Amino acid sequence: MPETDYRASRLCRVLGNPTAYQIVKFLIGKKKTPSEIAYELGISTPLVSATLRILRNVDVVRYDTKWKEKIYWIKDDLILKICDMLEEFVTRMRQKAY
Repeated sequence: MPETDYRASRLCRVLGNPTAYQIVKFLIGKKKTPSEIAYELGISTPLVSATLRILRNVDVVRYDTKWKEKIYWIKDDLILKICDMLEEFVTRMRQKAY
């Protein structure tokens, strides 16, 4: 399998995790700490941290350390277009099912 295909499939697998997808959507245009993300989304900080680590491994998010906290953001805004296209696809498939 070509490397690009492999990496794309890994990204799809990661975005298939509802928590990861929710975090990606939340971080669009923002820089937040794991605790801020957890508070805003109503999920635990350890879950957010673990999910951010996975998102970092597939190059979706980046972080910078300030004092003792990491501040995360979306590495490339193209991910927003990907999310929009996925949601459009899901909407179309739901409409065609009826």
